[in-house]
Amino acid sequence: MNDIDIESLKGIANQLRIHSIAATTAAGSGHPTSCCSAADLVATLFFGHMRYDPKNPHYYNNDRFILSKGHAAPLLYAAWAETGLFPAEELLKLRQLGSDLEGHPTPRLSFADVATGSLGQGLSVGVGMALCARLDELDYRTYVLMGDGECAEGSVWEAAALAGAKRLSSLTAIVDVNRLGQSEATLLGHNLEAYRKRFEAFGWRTEEIDGHDFEEILEVLAAVGLGSQPLVVLAKTLKGAGVSFLQDKEGWHGKPLSKEESERAIAELQPTARSGIGQPIAPPSQLAPPRNEAPASYPPLNYNVGDMVATRQAFGNALERLGTVDARVVALDGDTKNSTYSDKFQKRFPDRFTECFIAEQNMVGVATGFATRGKVPFASTFACFLTRAHDQIRIAGISRSNLKLAGSHVGVSIGEDGPSQMGLEDLAMMRAVPGSVVLYPSDAVCAEKLMDQIAAHKGICFLRTSRPKTAVIYGNDESFTIGGAKVLRQAEGDKVTVVAAGVTLYEALKAADALKGEGIGITVIDAYSVKPLARDIIKAAAQKTGNLVVTVEDHYPEGGLGDAVAGELSGEGIKVHKLAVFELPHSGKSEELLAKYRIDSNAVAAKVKALI
Repeated sequence: MNDIDIESLKGIANQLRIHSIAATTAAGSGHPTSCCSAADLVATLFFGHMRYDPKNPHYYNNDRFILSKGHAAPLLYAAWAETGLFPAEELLKLRQLGSDLEGHPTPRLSFADVATGSLGQGLSVGVGMALCARLDELDYRTYVLMGDGECAEGSVWEAAALAGAKRLSSLTAIVDVNRLGQSEATLLGHNLEAYRKRFEAFGWRTEEIDGHDFEEILEVLAAVGLGSQPLVVLAKTLKGAGVSFLQDKEGWHGKPLSKEESERAIAELQPTARSGIGQPIAPPSQLAPPRNEAPASYPPLNYNVGDMVATRQAFGNALERLGTVDARVVALDGDTKNSTYSDKFQKRFPDRFTECFIAEQNMVGVATGFATRGKVPFASTFACFLTRAHDQIRIAGISRSNLKLAGSHVGVSIGEDGPSQMGLEDLAMMRAVPGSVVLYPSDAVCAEKLMDQIAAHKGICFLRTSRPKTAVIYGNDESFTIGGAKVLRQAEGDKVTVVAAGVTLYEALKAADALKGEGIGITVIDAYSVKPLARDIIKAAAQKTGNLVVTVEDHYPEGGLGDAVAGELSGEGIKVHKLAVFELPHSGKSEELLAKYRIDSNAVAAKVKALI
């Protein structure tokens, strides 16, 4: 614990309040009262407890701090300014276009590991960080400051359940129970006992404190890490604390003070305020750094052309293969590991596998936490279930996370399980994430080679895998790149270019063979990289076939492969015709459903004939 007296901490807390009020008033927007309620907690953490190098926020063994209640960003910014990381004058540029001190934290800032502000997500990320500390044998602790309002989010309790089950004693959640939400009082108000019972039910050690009593804050933080359970500090606070005309008053959420109100508030705080500059901060332990170096290469494949292998199985094979040479690779699953084949990795590398059970929002958040610590996390489940974690994926995009997702059991080709299990929206969802890579292999070789690419690529990647077994059509030495495509059929005089991926690629190839027997040639392209799309390859092929393109996909028409191709070729004079699942599907056999929803070889052939 840092050597500092209580009066000094009180002074620093008031300085943080002053900065938060001044910054939000200058910005004309923000959440000063949410900052004030947590100022005493943050001042004690940063200047009286945590172990870190203030000049190097990314140091691998620094204690980690996540501001899950991201709307209190000015408080976080003020704390780092008071460590001396950047001049306090920068705080007055809050929310300006030219400043990285945005309305909610993002990793544009060196001290923000993830974007926060979409409430209920910080604890999941903290679980991932704490699991990573255990894996890397480091002693940093992870602190997550949460608002009481966000505890209404189910993802908080998904995270709490896993942390309790994993007995993550290096994880501490601090709930700023200030009673007031945005539009009215929170569900539980100041009922700390109700919060206590909920966390204890999930296996947490709990402490109830007055969040403005520095002796209590210091005492409870001194016991961090004791025992084998994660700790939650339930801090009763007052919104707007420290300013008499704001304290515990409704109607102030997300409302900056006017210039006159700001001056009045600062005058009230100024007499006891003091700077944190120069305050000694406990350094982190000097332990061996984690193994986070990428390997020079990945092991070769061993498939035979004609082998029948589902791409979901190839994903599992690749995950295990990557794990043999890349210590950065970790895997997570949502109780589908014997269907996604991630259990192959679990059996080989149990210490690098996390079963997250049926809690996909938390799974994505935990994976994002691993990514902040230099790991390459692959999280897998059925593609349709990833949709319930879309907000976590969206925030991972804002965080520029190195998150890897694999969604299996896509489209009507899964067969009898019916529409609730069919991933038919996933391409649209993942294409919409900024900076994402979306890949859809057709055979095992393509899937495995794309896994190599995904592991080496920095950023969010989504691998779409299929349930049915498909024939291996590529040799083991074939190369695949992000943004590439393969032209599998092409000849002079072809009438139409057919673009497909996954199971529909085989339907397109069948159609090409059938049409050839009728004297009709078509070009067939395997668009395994949906985003980024191989625009130039498809455009060049289309221009040789009268600017006629047919896309065929096992996905709804909105936002899928067809829309990707049409968008990329817009303005080129190329007409794109889409074959997709245009209605709500039904249970049935895979081949029956491909035919019924007109994405099979007969549908492709009929569409080609109708166009020429």
